[in-house]
Amino acid sequence: MFTGIVAATGKIAAIALQEGEGCFRFATGKLPLQGVRPGDSIAVNGACLTVVALHDGDAGEPGFSADVSRETVACTTLGERAVGDRINLEKALTMGEALGGHMVTGHVDGVGVVVAIAPDGDSLRLSVEVPEPLARYIAAKGSVCVDGVSLTVNRVNECVFELMIVPHTQSETIIAGYQPGTRVNIEVDIIARYLERLVQQASVE
Repeated sequence: MFTGIVAATGKIAAIALQEGEGCFRFATGKLPLQGVRPGDSIAVNGACLTVVALHDGDAGEPGFSADVSRETVACTTLGERAVGDRINLEKALTMGEALGGHMVTGHVDGVGVVVAIAPDGDSLRLSVEVPEPLARYIAAKGSVCVDGVSLTVNRVNECVFELMIVPHTQSETIIAGYQPGTRVNIEVDIIARYLERLVQQASVE
């Protein structure tokens, strides 16, 4: 479980994919890896990945490696990324930590596309279009996770929703580098997903 509060940005250090699956190596920048062990979870651009090896920096920057399945490549933007691309990073939530964002599982629901970016004072007004099946889970003043960042939805117009990106978020995540056409990982609010399932079951009964 995660909060959507990005702890650091890093970059992709190496990619080894064959037939749609394989291994990524990530340089983790200022993300502290003390206490992290193989088997732990780290969210990379919102996708929950399992650490398979830790790297102390002898062969480059400190970081970790993670195996990536065909399902992850198919459902996220990781398969589109290249060595050197910047990434958002968050370690899994532990008991006693402040839940500063919202409940995020790291299970990406789909990929959205940035359709517009405009300055609004010191902030950025960002519009993202999502596939129609995901649009019904996104509500004004609700929460959404974009590339692992917990954000509040300002407005919704059919399949496009609008976000306000404050200066702190611009400086601490990769969002400031987005351009129209950038593809992003989307995780909708887990409460909305479960609520829909409960309503469906109730209607059947």
